[in-house]
Amino acid sequence: MAFVSMLIGIITFIGIGDLIANAGQIGRGMISQIPSMNGMKVVATSDLQIDNVARAYELAGVPPEEVVTADTLEKAERAVKENKSVAMTDSGLLCQVDGIDVIVDATEVPEVGTSVALGAIEHKKHIVMLNVEADITVGVYLNSLAEEQGVVYTGSAGDEPGAIMELYDFADALGFEVVGLGKGKNNPLNTGATPDSVAEAARKKKSNPKMIASFQDGTKTMVEMNAAANATGFLPDKPGMHGFKAGVKELPDIFRLESEGGQVRNHKIVDFVQGIAPGVFAIISSEKEEVNEEMKYLSMGEGPNYVLYRPYHLTSLETPLSVAKAYLHNTPTSAPYKGMIAETATVAKVDLKAGDSLDTIGGYTIYGRIYDYEEAKSMNALPIGLVSNKLMLKNDVKKGEAITYSDVDHDDSSLIWNLRKKQDAMLER
Repeated sequence: MAFVSMLIGIITFIGIGDLIANAGQIGRGMISQIPSMNGMKVVATSDLQIDNVARAYELAGVPPEEVVTADTLEKAERAVKENKSVAMTDSGLLCQVDGIDVIVDATEVPEVGTSVALGAIEHKKHIVMLNVEADITVGVYLNSLAEEQGVVYTGSAGDEPGAIMELYDFADALGFEVVGLGKGKNNPLNTGATPDSVAEAARKKKSNPKMIASFQDGTKTMVEMNAAANATGFLPDKPGMHGFKAGVKELPDIFRLESEGGQVRNHKIVDFVQGIAPGVFAIISSEKEEVNEEMKYLSMGEGPNYVLYRPYHLTSLETPLSVAKAYLHNTPTSAPYKGMIAETATVAKVDLKAGDSLDTIGGYTIYGRIYDYEEAKSMNALPIGLVSNKLMLKNDVKKGEAITYSDVDHDDSSLIWNLRKKQDAMLER
């Protein structure tokens, strides 16, 4: 990449309280990593608080005199031409800046991420999404729109779905049967986790309590495996998945069918495992005798299943690889190639009453549970990516029950709600 110049715009919201869980760390790490790479430069960054952009550039080693604050398109484009680093508060304006090749959304807020993706695509820029919540909600529509515009819509390398896809693509290219895909979860599933209950853990990790709560209550895991399902066509074996407790060496036997002494009902499934975090895995097999003999020789196990395990994922530090792949090869790292295969439904975290307002992911009222898309559709389940604190319940919902579209007033002012309607209509055709 030494002779290539990829100009990147990053949308990130750093340190704005409850709107986002620790996205500042995601944005800052990426902005600091990219200057170490050949042929790539962050030329514009947007944040609601302009001082946070300046701080991110400072930590990345960008001299203050090289940073230009821009509140107009003309000023931003002039700064880009002069090889400056632009700081902005208007993400919509950033998407319009001429000269930027790739936009990265690092907000993790579904409504905002949807707006960023749509703006990037409409202005014919590749879009890399670190916003899995938006992707599982309206990614099928956005991906279709990107294809029409001749740009790439993609998930990110380093995020679990992207890391899983690397294993899947490797195994699939070699002709192995892929039996299962999954990720590790580094804490026990606690669907009742709230910002209050995780406050001490969040303090020790210097993280937003809502982020930690979304990890513990399983929502982030459900969302990530939902993205993997939509990319591969694999289904959760049951609502919420199994969540086995195991080490890496135990996985090949666990992912055998129950009728064959294993613990799963079907093959081609997505799941999570407690005990192997922060890794991701693919369970593969072959019916060919010589292949199995060689796998044994290579110390991959006795078969018929084998595990491919990646013991790390570097989140946004790997995102530049997806930027390069989109720009140089016009290829996504991951995308909802198979359409809506799974759905992460909104579930009541506590008993809720008509008139109660919902909050957001990692909060006090709701969490996510993955379903087969057709099952979730038959339930009229409300997708987790559509939830916001603007929604009020019209009906009582008991703890552990899925919240349905009929239980809430629709938010017609929301972009992601309106795009979801368009996606639903597109899928019905």
